[in-house]
Amino acid sequence: MLTHCRQSRLDNSSGGAQTVSVSSSTPPLRLGTRGSDLALTQSTTVARSLTAATGREVELVRIRTEGDRSTASLASLGGTGVFAAALREALLAGECDIAVHSLKDLPTAPTPGLSIGALPGRADHRDVLCARDGLTLAELPDGARVGTGSPRRAAQLRLARPDLTVVDIRGNVGTRLARVGTDLDAVVLARAGLDRLGLLERVTDALDTDVMLPAPGQGALAVECRTEDLREDALGDPLRQIDHVPTRLAVLAERAVLRTLEAGCAAPVGAHARLGTGDDGTSVLELSVGVFAPDGSRELRRSRGVELPGHPERATVIARGTAKAQDVALTLAVDLGVGLAEQLLADGAAEIAGLPAAEPSRAEEGGTVGPAPRPYRSA
Repeated sequence: MLTHCRQSRLDNSSGGAQTVSVSSSTPPLRLGTRGSDLALTQSTTVARSLTAATGREVELVRIRTEGDRSTASLASLGGTGVFAAALREALLAGECDIAVHSLKDLPTAPTPGLSIGALPGRADHRDVLCARDGLTLAELPDGARVGTGSPRRAAQLRLARPDLTVVDIRGNVGTRLARVGTDLDAVVLARAGLDRLGLLERVTDALDTDVMLPAPGQGALAVECRTEDLREDALGDPLRQIDHVPTRLAVLAERAVLRTLEAGCAAPVGAHARLGTGDDGTSVLELSVGVFAPDGSRELRRSRGVELPGHPERATVIARGTAKAQDVALTLAVDLGVGLAEQLLADGAAEIAGLPAAEPSRAEEGGTVGPAPRPYRSA
């Protein structure tokens, strides 16, 4: 039983362990995390949730990744998966018991011996603009310089505003924001990260999905562990308590799209799924996906929904472990993503986005792929 809890004072060292809660007779859970401010904030949030659920002490173990050490572009490093590799290696080596990832940075290919044990409730999925002088995307002047390190965001910026100069940037959130008003007019970032860092006052425009589809899994955190440990009640039960069913259903569908398209984390592919209610009161999972030409010349969007049995969004921890409807819903979520991705491939997605998927373009069989829509500008 937890008798008291104390937040640790996180220093600026590049490695080592920090205890974020104390007073438990059992050994602490060692939580692997990157050392950035955002990663530490996210990991501390998960640590507190686990302590609240179990009373068990959680210790943060900082791990430096190749993505943290290198200043090269993410595309040249192989995408945002470089942030996950070192954490996964630490898990497999027994240096930590669990690891917290931004789900959008986690490759869809499974790692033998590891499983995603929990997906806590998702934060806001949207991308946002942080611009000088409070400008929105529509108000930026011709030729404005907008920074992003994401090919997905860059492609959609070029679609919405072909007149902008999109600048490839790296660095943490603070470094990127510091460039606004100096050599950049604006940057595009994930709203969830800014919210977790208490920086929402820097947002000048929230970009809805009709303007910019987010990365699959954006806004969600993934708690990964060794598969063998997940079978043990000491770890499996606490992780199940912080798992959020609507989030799991949504991101399963989104990531199934990415996996079926054979697209990496840095591919110009956006996806967003949401759990809603149909006219007859049934639960419906709705998925929207877009693939984009890197130069902003073309896009291909498709949407589809599936009715789910029961009401998975209302499930309790106990029900999640026993209800057959829960398993059916998860399977339907994956099938939804796979089916929509296959439709996109048939409609020419691989050619448009430069994806490695072997499926040839068959746009004539499944609809046409038109030019970019009218630029997103104010009158």
